Amino acid sequence: METLNISEKKSRIKWDYDAEADVLYISFGNPRNAEGVDIGEGTIIRIQPDSKEIIGVTILNPLSRTLSSLMGKYPLTRKKKTPFLTK
Repeated sequence: METLNISEKKSRIKWDYDAEADVLYISFGNPRNAEGVDIGEGTIIRIQPDSKEIIGVTILNPLSRTLSSLMGKYPLTRKKKTPFLTK
């Protein structure tokens, strides 16, 4: 099995969120050309081909998936209206 290099803590992590496409791009250092490996669940690991170093992560639909998950855990409930009492 081929090995990948996962460097120690990177000093500069850059990110960009494309709201229209709902895609989050995370780069370790300056963004560079890379090969993408889909590891499932809408997550793509970006690998620099020569050094086999992981240089970034792309997350597809993070907002919509998070909201869907929260909606499943916390279903919306409406407060019951209390009748207005008059004397």
